[in-house]
Amino acid sequence: MSFVTHLEAAIDGTELPHDEPQTMHAGRPLWVRYDLAAVAAVADRDALAVRTPSMWRYRELLPIEDEANVVSLGEQMTPLLRCDRLGAALGVHDLWVKDESGLPTGSFKARGLAMAVTRARELGVTRLAIPTAGNAGGALAAYAARGRLEAWIFMPADTPVVNKAEAANHGAHAYLVDGLITDCGAIVRDGIEPMGWFDVSTLKEPYRIEGKKTMGLELAEQLDWRLPDVVLYPTGGGTGLIGMWKAFAELDAIGWLEDPARPRMISCQAAGCAPIATAWAAGSRFAEPFPDPATSASGLRVPSAVGDFMILDAVRESGGEARAAEESRLVGWARRGAALEGISFCPEAGAALAVLEDMVRDGSVDPNERIVVYNTGAAQKYVEVIELPLETVGTPIDWSALGAASVLGEHVGEPRPP
Repeated sequence: MSFVTHLEAAIDGTELPHDEPQTMHAGRPLWVRYDLAAVAAVADRDALAVRTPSMWRYRELLPIEDEANVVSLGEQMTPLLRCDRLGAALGVHDLWVKDESGLPTGSFKARGLAMAVTRARELGVTRLAIPTAGNAGGALAAYAARGRLEAWIFMPADTPVVNKAEAANHGAHAYLVDGLITDCGAIVRDGIEPMGWFDVSTLKEPYRIEGKKTMGLELAEQLDWRLPDVVLYPTGGGTGLIGMWKAFAELDAIGWLEDPARPRMISCQAAGCAPIATAWAAGSRFAEPFPDPATSASGLRVPSAVGDFMILDAVRESGGEARAAEESRLVGWARRGAALEGISFCPEAGAALAVLEDMVRDGSVDPNERIVVYNTGAAQKYVEVIELPLETVGTPIDWSALGAASVLGEHVGEPRPP
């Protein structure tokens, strides 16, 4: 059974029914609200131990009416990895990475789209449309195919090639647009009436938040129900940061946290597209559209977020910050993190690592705090960005010509003779 009671407008608290398709109210997103007292009365934290280790294990805090309706591609819990070598490079002693790169379609977008497609199917929706900077489009295409729904996907022409291929290969109606994700969003919006599709844009329907909040539920469980001091999250549309903050509040309300202290939430962007960081620095609750956005981290190229005030509210309530890192450092930190820890860091996570470096340097983060960085996708989805100049060797190999350093310029030892 579902414990959902209603939907609530984030901007003014207006209540809306949850048993019919809903998008926004007054042009702003909706919250899914639960009877948390009822959840607390029946849900047993210890029972999680015998449930399948997937995002669906937290069913009392999810909006699904019937588990038979779940559209799944096997969304397992993602690893939380202690990273001592990377932490040492950044000057911190208790660094962890929540690695989302192994989810279906290679990114955290699987969580939100699995939930959105599941709930859309429960509500009788058959045709979905989305504007995307990359990973969300591939995830929608995959889950729509799994759930036997029709998907229409609009993406900027310079979207990473892997994302383009994902959408097409999963049978979606995929189109390239000469413009930004905001231009793609306008196409989706204008097509609602003539095409009859349901808009599953970021935060324009309420259920992607519920999928993304499972990142926070998993994090709490993996840390034995004591939350970290700091969470750094790459922020484009911001659904994940918003969802995690909601998850922490719900866990506190049902009494599952061992310590009610919540982490400082750090919204991390690229300087080439930093509307949230700019608004935070100005003390504003709402963000202005960012002019001429350009960044190698395609997931961060969101010049205008409909949930801007929700992101900024969460950051401020947590005592956190919204920061931006210089574009030149994103790929460098992603590569360095991969070389040090073997994790497939995406450029968006590179922004979070660069922001962490800045915060340690200026004293905003104590080196002894417990810190969690989210790696939101797999590096191999960004082949245009991660491609490296590799040297070619002939056969037989001239051992004297081989260098003793990797392409990253770090010593890897003398070459071993045959």
